[in-house]
Amino acid sequence: MSGYVRAGEIAKLPVVTLGGDDIAQVKDIVFDAVGGSVRCFTLSGRGLFSGPLKRDLLWNKVHALGPDAVMIRDENALADDDEAAKDAKATGGGNVIGSRVMTEGGTDLGKIIDVIIATGRNPAVAGYEVESAAQGREHLLLPVIKPVAISGERVLVPDATGEFTAGDLAGFADAAHGLRTRLEQEN
Repeated sequence: MSGYVRAGEIAKLPVVTLGGDDIAQVKDIVFDAVGGSVRCFTLSGRGLFSGPLKRDLLWNKVHALGPDAVMIRDENALADDDEAAKDAKATGGGNVIGSRVMTEGGTDLGKIIDVIIATGRNPAVAGYEVESAAQGREHLLLPVIKPVAISGERVLVPDATGEFTAGDLAGFADAAHGLRTRLEQEN
């Protein structure tokens, strides 16, 4: 698994075993606030009247993440309780949707409407989809190589971040590479 995916595209995906059993669906994605990595998925049952499950799916138990489902080896991949999600939230995990992205110099880059995740062995937050403050509510993808600070209302990023945007996931890798190169040159 490699590439980028919007967190909103993962929510509501079914969780399916390699044997073909449809056992849950992704409710939410829990991030490690300090490292920016994906900790786990919270789950809900399948069906119209199903509610949240009191079990998590740790990222290291995911066999594959595809466009139509999250694959696991078998039902034993699910944690017996939802402690991983509780632990992450207790250590500063939170929802950034609706927060503003601001540069260190005070430029408002927009309101976060989705999170871009780099998939692979160590999934992590790679950036945000924002509704641009300056571009007439246009949606832009902003790479976030190293946020300076994250609070409940703001994500503070280096000034150069606003110079490296993409209009879609296909161009996001180039924007992230450009920002990474610029930040390395500045240090």
